[in-house]
Amino acid sequence: MKPLLHAVPQPAFDLPYYVPAGNECALFELAWSKRLPLLLKGPTGCGKTRFVAHMASRLGLPLHTVSCHDDLTAADLTGRYLLKGGDTVWADGPLTRAVREGGICYLDEIVEARKDVTVVLHPLTDDRRILPLDRTGEELQAPDSFMLVVSYNPGYQTLLKSLKPSTRQRFVAIEFDFLPIDHEIAVVAAESSLSTERVRPLLLLARRLRALKGQDLEEGVSTRLLVYCASLIAAGLPAEEAVLATMIEPLTDELDVKKALIEVARATLA
Repeated sequence: MKPLLHAVPQPAFDLPYYVPAGNECALFELAWSKRLPLLLKGPTGCGKTRFVAHMASRLGLPLHTVSCHDDLTAADLTGRYLLKGGDTVWADGPLTRAVREGGICYLDEIVEARKDVTVVLHPLTDDRRILPLDRTGEELQAPDSFMLVVSYNPGYQTLLKSLKPSTRQRFVAIEFDFLPIDHEIAVVAAESSLSTERVRPLLLLARRLRALKGQDLEEGVSTRLLVYCASLIAAGLPAEEAVLATMIEPLTDELDVKKALIEVARATLA
């Protein structure tokens, strides 16, 4: 595969820090150049959002990020009429702004949104690349610089919260996972300014806690939490207190489980 960087606009500022795990950067660039929608799937805190920010900067594109939730409706994405100074005016939502102006619209944890949201996305994820706005009577054609990116955590999928196969098959998909340990150490050290020697025990502990996912824990320690932990240690907080605040308390409210995790942490960090 020939490199695509010669065709990519140069960013006007430093790229957000990101360490590739494979060919995801080249695949993202190809999807953007071919105007294909992209689906990112992987555990919470493994770097999906940072990856999108990195690629938006790398491609020199505006980034419109939406954190999806149970109450997110199609109108929240497309827009609605609002009262302003006694007049009724139309206000674009983030998806509509991205389609009008170009750029990346990133819908984080798309399965958390209401079902009518995915219906709105369908015309943008096929060869039409249009966004119908029923309330204004417009039919917006997405420019070449527009890209739709969505993400979700397959570990949280249920019968009530899942992407239909007909929706998933509208996207090019990239699966994410946590980086190999040496790469993850480098990321945490760079983000927190804690030395790699002091970060390594934290990674060993995180790997042990991640192995408990699906048993005592619903989710393992994310890279994000590791960065928080290392940052607190770098700022002078004792390691045991930092671990408790960032790698144990956020994972469980069960007292017995918490005590067991504390013992694992003490044995690992000793």
